[in-house]
This record gives sequence, structure tokens and C-alpha cells, in this order.
Amino acid sequence: MLIAVPVETQLYEKRVAATPETVGKFIASGCTVVVEKGAGSAASYPDQAYVDKGAVLADDFAAACVNADLVLKVRPLSADQIAMVKKGAAVVSLVSPFTNPLLQQYADAGLACFCMEMVPRISRAQSMDVLSSQANIAGYRAVLLAMEHYQRFFPMLMTAAGTVQPAKVLVMGAGVAGLQAIATARRMGANVEVFDVRAAAKEQVESLGARFVEVAADADAEDAGGYAREMDDDYKRRQAELIAHHAARADVIITTALIPGRPAPVLVTEEMVKSMKPGSVIVDLAVEMGGNCPLSELDAVVVRHGVTIVGVSNVPSLMATDASALYARNLLNFLAPMIDREAGELKINMDDEVIAAALLCRDGQFLKPQLLKQGV
Repeated sequence: MLIAVPVETQLYEKRVAATPETVGKFIASGCTVVVEKGAGSAASYPDQAYVDKGAVLADDFAAACVNADLVLKVRPLSADQIAMVKKGAAVVSLVSPFTNPLLQQYADAGLACFCMEMVPRISRAQSMDVLSSQANIAGYRAVLLAMEHYQRFFPMLMTAAGTVQPAKVLVMGAGVAGLQAIATARRMGANVEVFDVRAAAKEQVESLGARFVEVAADADAEDAGGYAREMDDDYKRRQAELIAHHAARADVIITTALIPGRPAPVLVTEEMVKSMKPGSVIVDLAVEMGGNCPLSELDAVVVRHGVTIVGVSNVPSLMATDASALYARNLLNFLAPMIDREAGELKINMDDEVIAAALLCRDGQFLKPQLLKQGV
């Protein structure tokens, strides 16, 4: 089986879908691997490192993928790239299934596309969970971004010239990214408060030494997949009042709230930004889906009402070496059970709930028509 690893071409994307480590393991399992020249360079994985593991280099995307049985990517195939992948090939990547306008084209091209965002959150699939591995990085780096733009200390500092009080950090959303942001901010010495609609997050938040801020709710705010779901209007009103109170006292706000398939909920309004202290910082990790703050601008750092708002869309790519290593291992763990060494092909077992959940299309058929009905 021939595996291709092309260069990622999307703006600001420095990650790569396979590292020399995982390429070596694919080759050990009987596969041949072709890596496009420069695929790992931005993530500090030079071409020679792949060659040393047994990979073959290709000059461009077409040369790498034209005969490939399996294409490994970080970002989804572009319209131009679809035609350069042979019919029947499998493609494994992040797909952006709720916003990608090319889903039907993948099916029409006869590709078998695996969407890594749709790997179910079950115990057996934890080692394949790319959303969690990348969110961990985003949460960590969000705190570093905040520190970069915050012009004061994070920890308490006692000096002969006086005492500097610790920064007050408000983390909105206690999912994987939020929990990592909490842990990192606490390690940096900040006082941390956390808001999340899911009451179940309280124990995790408090175990990290942060204070949990909650709005009482009659309905469960967590869906079957462990994600936050959208709440009713009354809850949103009470939520806004509580957040406004805590936002006015915060030095740093890190927002991580996302609802799958929906625009990011607005949590920090312009009025809340106006109430914050001059020099405060907001890091909006939801900016790619519209942002938790309406003043956030995609891939820009702006100052509004004296508050610096950081809107970096692809935070994991800022730590491309480790982000690629974790992502590549996720893909290896996902694919290893499907590789049939004797037959030299990928065996797609639709009775496996992980595979069935992630497979978008195969043999010209789009398997999740509900995604096509969302206007993507």
C-alpha cells in the first residue's frame, strides 16, 4: 500500500500529517511512504529525516499523490487537489465537516474520506482523538499568548519596591483546551476563575485549583458526546449577567466555547469589553467559528476600548513540532487496525463504530447526508 504525505498549503498551517517516527512505523507495517519535499520543514522535520526512515521524496503534490492508496493530511483537500488523487484512494484528515463546501465533490471523485473530527469520544478511541490532542496545545499556547500581550506579571511578586498582585484570569469553557489553559495559568501563578455551562466540569476545574463559576440550570448542558449544547434564552440572560460581573474584574479572559456545527456563542459582548480594565487581554480560541467575542478579528491582534484581543485561528500550528507529533500518532493509531499487510490494502470495517463514525464517503456515495443539508 502506497501512502502519500503532501505539503500543507492552507495559510498559517505549519503542521504535517506524518512525522519520521510514524512514517517508520507505517513502513514497518509493510507500507511504502512518499513524502512531498518540504512537507515537514515548517514543523522542523527535514526531508532527510523521512528518507532515513525509508520514505521516498516527491517533487510536488501530484507526484506524491497520483498513485497513492492513502493520503494523510492535516487540512482537507482543496478543490484543485481533488483531481490529483486517484479514484478509490482513502484520504484521512481534518475535514471541517460543518463548513466545508467540497464534501459532495469528495464523494463524486470516488474518494474514501475519513473525517478525524468525527471520531467518537469513547475510551477505545482516545488515542485517535485529534480534537483533544490539538486542543491541549491550543489551551497551553493561549496562556502564553495572553502573557505575551499582558504588560504585567502573572504571579504575585513580593519585592522591596512593593507587592505585585497576581493576574486574575477568567477561562470560559472547561473542555480540553480550557482545562489545559487553567492548568497552565495556575502554574504561572495566576488566580483563575472558570465558567462552563456543564455542571459536571466543576470537579475537574476545582481539582486544578481554580474557582468554578456557574449558572443554575434545569436542563443538562452536556450532550451525549460530551460537548456543550446550546441553552435556552433565560439561561443565556442569566449567563450574560454573571459573566459581565466576572469579566469586569478579570485581567485576562481566555474563551474556548464551541458548539459543533454552530457558530461560536457570543460570551464576551462589547459592553463587557468596555467594562474591563485598560491593558486587559482577551484570547479568543473560537475566532475561526465567529468568535466568543464579536470584537475579535480573524488572525489579527486588535485593541478595542483599551483591551487587547487576540484572534489567532490556528493556535496549534504555533507549536507545529509537537502538534504534528501528536496529530501523526492519532492518525497512526486510527489507521493501524485497518492496514492489511498481507493484502497490501486498507480494510474498512463498517461494523467498527469508530470507522463508521469517521467515514464520510466511499465508492461515490456520501454516507452522512445530514452534513450536506446544512448548506455547506
